[in-house]
Amino acid sequence: MAGIRDTIDTKRRRLPPVSRRSLLVGATAAGGLALAWSVWPRDYRPNLTAAPDEHVFNAFLKIGDDGHISAIVPQCEMGQGVTTLLPQIMADELGADWRTVAVETAPINALYTNTLVVDEDSAAFLPRAGVPDFVADVRSWARREWAVRHAVMLTANSSSVRMFEAPCRDAAAQARALLMMAAARRWDADWQQCDTQDGFVTLGARKLSFGELAVAAALLEPPAEPVYRASSADPLYGKDLTRLDLPAKVDGSANYAGDIRLPDMVYAAIRQGPFGATRLKRIDRKAGLASPGVLAVVEHERWVAAVARNWWAANRALDRFAPEFETGGTPISSDGIDRALAAALKGDGYRIAHKGDVEDAMAGRERIAADYLVAPALHAPIETRTATAAPSGDRLRVWVATQAPAQCRDAIARATGLSPAAVTLFPMMAGGSFDACLDHSVAVQAAIIARQVKRPVQLCWSRAEEIMRDIPRAPARAKMTATLNAAGGIDALVARIAVPATNHEARARLFDGTPADVAQRDAAGRVDAAAVEGAGGVYAIPHRAVDHCPADIGLPTARWRGNADSYTAFFTECFVDEMAARAGADALSYRMAMLGQAPLLARCLLTATSLGGWEGGLAGTAQGLACHSMRGSHIALMATARASDKGLQVEQLVAVVDAGRLVNPAIARQQVEGGLIFGLAAAVGATTDYEGGLATARKLHQIGLPRLSQTPQILIEFIDSDRDPGGIGEIGVPVVAPAVANAMFAATGRRIRRLPLSAHPL
Repeated sequence: MAGIRDTIDTKRRRLPPVSRRSLLVGATAAGGLALAWSVWPRDYRPNLTAAPDEHVFNAFLKIGDDGHISAIVPQCEMGQGVTTLLPQIMADELGADWRTVAVETAPINALYTNTLVVDEDSAAFLPRAGVPDFVADVRSWARREWAVRHAVMLTANSSSVRMFEAPCRDAAAQARALLMMAAARRWDADWQQCDTQDGFVTLGARKLSFGELAVAAALLEPPAEPVYRASSADPLYGKDLTRLDLPAKVDGSANYAGDIRLPDMVYAAIRQGPFGATRLKRIDRKAGLASPGVLAVVEHERWVAAVARNWWAANRALDRFAPEFETGGTPISSDGIDRALAAALKGDGYRIAHKGDVEDAMAGRERIAADYLVAPALHAPIETRTATAAPSGDRLRVWVATQAPAQCRDAIARATGLSPAAVTLFPMMAGGSFDACLDHSVAVQAAIIARQVKRPVQLCWSRAEEIMRDIPRAPARAKMTATLNAAGGIDALVARIAVPATNHEARARLFDGTPADVAQRDAAGRVDAAAVEGAGGVYAIPHRAVDHCPADIGLPTARWRGNADSYTAFFTECFVDEMAARAGADALSYRMAMLGQAPLLARCLLTATSLGGWEGGLAGTAQGLACHSMRGSHIALMATARASDKGLQVEQLVAVVDAGRLVNPAIARQQVEGGLIFGLAAAVGATTDYEGGLATARKLHQIGLPRLSQTPQILIEFIDSDRDPGGIGEIGVPVVAPAVANAMFAATGRRIRRLPLSAHPL
């Protein structure tokens, strides 16, 4: 077995609050935190803009004189329904009439910091082995403080409801109390005897509308602690309310970054060079500028953009400009990526997690091993990267879809030489993202172009550019090794996973503005626990270990829907299925025997197999199973798949999910269904080869996405639960590929150990 250079224990646990005493002691032990932080002013106030007839109650709510309620949403709407879910939480606590609720995007403000994502992601970066708890506590405090001070308003990790349910409920409770206090003053009554329902404050037979009370209520001081509404006879929480963004999306009135129209606006198309240390070498200016409709050309060391009266003219002109790029080092290729992964898997690794003693348990016993491989996965959203920028003297306005607005604004400021205060960012809805909108290249490019041509510019990447320059989810290779007990159960399991340190790359690009090739090079060889997240699993295996083998593949990699779980679940669930077959056991009972410590997941698995009519996984049944837990949610999936004359055909997916309380069951169903389709796309395609530093695909039909005719029948069931909400947006993704691969084994007798699923075993 390859050497293990470091031992890192990444067990997640809830940390106690940091007292001032532990802060000071921890600061000394940890090497000295800047004590100035403890006295830095931290009086964060709402910076909302109110119309003359509306009133700001807090950072999440405004109420108008006509009774309309503006719910402020600090997360990017990219199809997940957050602009309905958070308002629904607020409207329920407020006692509002849903018909009066509207949505506004939150401005950049530390009040909207997503500390949950910071906590979850940070735990994957820092070693805990040998680190005293008080030092770890200080580090955790410091990370959160840093995030707040930098307004890290990330939309990621299926965290929107998990992070903002409590703040939204508190904000609504505060506003509700103010409205009742204002009404009680008019009635000369005790405000705590009042109630709210359907947009009115009530006291017996008396009632006043929110609109009548808004002016007076906004001037009062709320209670020191939120006073929550008693349970309602007709709660909005848990109802299948119509999405607030749906009507505009149906009638076409919804505005995306590409829908912005400004006076004197022009359009830009861009051509970028291969991945790697690339620079623009030359262009044919004369031929390009002679192209019909072209107004200007903007050259950058890494790209060239044509500016014209319409986008089609700008895009056509790029061919006439005939840009030439030169790239240092060995060009990135699929063969090179495969070699780098194989070499990393054979080399040293970092032990990320362990339980028991795998070396002692495996000593002198037969080891069963299997190798797995996953290709890079593209984001492939419907909307290609688009941004609109408008200069005005020494200021700049930018419209773009972003999952990190403060960091997007800062990236624009760095690139243009402006101060962040001079950049006004308008966060837009995203036409799909899957974490692609954590990359701000298009916003920076649009800003540079607009500043140079001195007029509003809308930059839109072509579909070819979107595919070629998409920074994909990392490819990975794994070796799963196990020893079995006398009954055929898994006694010891080691998962060695060769994969780039994606999260170090992503952080450097997002927070430091590091170019993709530099971030990739700097992250090469670094341990990244988040890169193997989900590999630890929930199965009760006595001896278990997970190793990260950092791979330097040359290709920059990025976050993606489901992140590492999207491939670690494939490794684990396929290998467990292989061990079940080797033991001659039913795949269901084999898993159930190891789920004694995971009753919620076990219930999902039993329910899914009951609904789907599990036939024991016998040869010819074409049924396969997979289950997984992440972000506080649990899912089990039963897939039915066969080989057909048109290739792999998935006939049915039966999913059972326990995601805690559901704010809006209809949206939850949409998210799980969308996750299953997304997982199916990754199982059969959503990838490309690389040659000469560029993706070989140029169009959507070339990346192997499933068509409508290939979409299976989907049945989704939710387990009733009063647990706190878990993540919903990603949970459907990881289980599809292993369930389908296991179904194909039942149908054909052959194991498929690579993604996208191929008819040929690895």
